[in-house]
Amino acid sequence: QLHLVESGGGLVQPGGSLRLSCAASGGSLDYYHIAWFREAPGREREGVSCIDSNGSLKNVADSVKGRFTISRDIAANTVYLQMNSLKTEDTAVYYCAATHITVAVGCERPGAWGQGTQVTVFS
Repeated sequence: QLHLVESGGGLVQPGGSLRLSCAASGGSLDYYHIAWFREAPGREREGVSCIDSNGSLKNVADSVKGRFTISRDIAANTVYLQMNSLKTEDTAVYYCAATHITVAVGCERPGAWGQGTQVTVFS
């Protein structure tokens, strides 16, 4: 059973940067597509970005395009979300989620979720 742990959230001013980490254990990222989602109060869960089991970018939400970058370190079994030029509307709990390669070709059917990390952008 894949276990995911997010870290790296915090408080930041608009225009600032944060890097979120999603550390996986109990399985290799070679067999999972990993997505970052976010949830803000009063808003629907939003898919932020997805990286597939080959390390290729699958998609990026329009709301973060050009500002957020997903990447992974296979040796560390970790996926990252580099967030630059943060805006107040980026405030949310960020989750990483894993979809096994036998379930789907992308990140649309996650079977494992992390506990989330809070990102707060305040002015």
